[in-house]
Amino acid sequence: MMRELGALTRRELLRIARNPQAIVTSLLLPILYLVLFGQAFNLNNITKLSPYPIPPTVFLQLYRGAPSYFSYFAAGMTGFVAVTATLFVGANVIFDRLFGTLKRTSASPATPTVIFGARLIAGSVQPICLAFLVLGLSLLLGHVGLSGLDVTASVSALGAVEIVAAIVILSVMFASLFIAIGFSLEQPQTYFAIVNAINLPVLLTSAALYPWGILPAWLKSVASYNPITLAVNVLRENLFAGASAYYPYSAGVYLLGLFGWALAMFILAVLLARRALAPRH
Repeated sequence: MMRELGALTRRELLRIARNPQAIVTSLLLPILYLVLFGQAFNLNNITKLSPYPIPPTVFLQLYRGAPSYFSYFAAGMTGFVAVTATLFVGANVIFDRLFGTLKRTSASPATPTVIFGARLIAGSVQPICLAFLVLGLSLLLGHVGLSGLDVTASVSALGAVEIVAAIVILSVMFASLFIAIGFSLEQPQTYFAIVNAINLPVLLTSAALYPWGILPAWLKSVASYNPITLAVNVLRENLFAGASAYYPYSAGVYLLGLFGWALAMFILAVLLARRALAPRH
């Protein structure tokens, strides 16, 4: 079983590595968000329009301890990318079915669990790497004269582990779901319609992009349980000094909630994939 899993995983990773155009294309959207949206939508500039000085504590409340909107936004974009990049992982399954690749793989000695596992391992690598690239790019922008991610806390070893765990769990949970949906469907149009019906509401009801302080109470209630919000809360609490004062729970509690989401979503994904890959008589 492990031999088949390793072989299929290597094949999927090689296919990703041999398609650098797809990697570059995946980076374009987050780069545009960081360079355009993140730079332009800076609520700190309100101080230039206001006839009265605005206390810094107002912005700290608005951004839950982040020193600026861009810093708040950059952490959210890391979670945003970790989710959106997984859309294409499931789409690859659809195209493999159309080209006959999936049929040949299913006819091999590999079990449905191994086929799903190999797709999940290889498919999670790209969104995880893209998320960390966005985090690195956000830091870099601050050194070239633009607004950048300002890390104001001394990130401990435990904090670094929590950040990595949040990004990995978020990427794997959505990759597993979208891969399972890809196995269950046959037409790309149907796939993209369904995943967008899942992806967009999840993104837009999270605290990834909106400043927390301006959200209406009902949206705060919804966003508090959103898995993307849970992941970016872990990042923000660890990256910004004093940010924990603006959150009701510690980063570890949010990470535990994210793990609960991931477990439920993974079980659902496995059930969908096993049903789709089961031999049909």
